[in-house]
Amino acid sequence: MQNLKTLQQWVKESKRIVFFGGAGVSTESGIPDFRSVDGLYRQKFEYPPEQIISHSFYLRDPSYFFRFYREKMLPLDFDPNITHTVLARWEQEGKLLGIVTQNIDGLHQKAGNTRVYELHGSVLRNYCVKCGKFHTAQFVKNHPDVPRCDCGGIVKPDVVLYEEPLNAQVMDDAITAIANADLLIVAGTSLTVYPAAGLIRYYNGNRMVLINRDETPYDSHANLVFHQSLGEIFKEL
Repeated sequence: MQNLKTLQQWVKESKRIVFFGGAGVSTESGIPDFRSVDGLYRQKFEYPPEQIISHSFYLRDPSYFFRFYREKMLPLDFDPNITHTVLARWEQEGKLLGIVTQNIDGLHQKAGNTRVYELHGSVLRNYCVKCGKFHTAQFVKNHPDVPRCDCGGIVKPDVVLYEEPLNAQVMDDAITAIANADLLIVAGTSLTVYPAAGLIRYYNGNRMVLINRDETPYDSHANLVFHQSLGEIFKEL
């Protein structure tokens, strides 16, 4: 209870909050994560999920890749939850410097946030690899097989697959935001996926809050730690 009161006070005093979030931010909207008991990595597929969503697998078997992608990675019918809406309110109030997210679902923007640094891209952006034409996520979802542009090129989602580098500009923007934060809230992430997890090392302050159901490798580095659901914490904020 004291930790919660401290967090409430820190939020009240802060003017440059940065929120760093992972899959746990969206699970309360109904979107499954990767590593929990019912996550993608625990489900049975012909190949391991991390293999299917790799760049080499996408090149080798695009038909299987897109079948898996449409079924498991295109969360178009979900709505923002309490965490998303509180963060959107903080931006409207001028308290939020930005959101650094590992998620690709676009729910932060759907809630109303505009300063979102998407480390792993977004399912909402899809481009023809041949001519560069933009296509909607619905176009990809409704396509029966490998989605193709009018020019014949494959329409690839703008998401970072395994073996692909993160966008350098997004990384730089995220690092700048974290380095300038007066309060860093790290939530819903196991902090085991790199290089994304390493970004929190750029925080220079002494108000780092970690909210995650399970312990993380960075618990000892945080100033406040909550092993609770995000919804429980953010409904109090």
